[in-house]
Amino acid sequence: MKIGIIGAGNIGGNLTRRLTALGHDVSVANSRGPETLKDLAQETGATAVTAAEAARGARIVVVTVPLKSVPDLPSGILDGATDDVAVIDTGNYYPQQRDGRIAAIEDGLTESRWTEKQIGHPVIKAFNGTYAQDILDKGRPQGTPGRQALPVAGDDPAAKQAVRDLIDQLGFDTVDAGGIDESWRQQPGTPVYGNQGDADAIKKALADASPERTAEWRA
Repeated sequence: MKIGIIGAGNIGGNLTRRLTALGHDVSVANSRGPETLKDLAQETGATAVTAAEAARGARIVVVTVPLKSVPDLPSGILDGATDDVAVIDTGNYYPQQRDGRIAAIEDGLTESRWTEKQIGHPVIKAFNGTYAQDILDKGRPQGTPGRQALPVAGDDPAAKQAVRDLIDQLGFDTVDAGGIDESWRQQPGTPVYGNQGDADAIKKALADASPERTAEWRA
């Protein structure tokens, strides 16, 4: 499958490593240009491209950049992707540490709904509370007892299933976390954020989430 990854930090880099190892055709981009990704491309066999090129022909596109940088992505970032492209949003809102105040999120819009509005396309929220090293180390075959599970939220059933199937290939179970308006349940400061439990533990963590955002996660 053709996969585009926009952002080559810890999550983006490790997804590039695992997805190429699984045989997928991965294009990876960052904000500094493809020449800065030569080492990753050489290590993995991925194709280093500009952000504007990453989605071309892609069935799945991963947007894994700091939230404050989402509005700066090139216009038409998904031009050339397949008609049924599934877009994964891994982003988190860190107002104090990194992103500054984003008024719409402070007023109650979920992080991923805000991201949808910036890029003009529905997203599937996944990997946002996953430790990057787990992507490399924690994958297990389907049916393994205690297999780590990841929450996945989104409004498009077909796109969500495509993402869940991909996560299964990576070696993780998934739990349907509802639609994007419910994705606050996996934002920073919730019980599921950073949770390395199995499917039952993730279901409980999602159910235990409170919409009250703690002071740490407010601007």
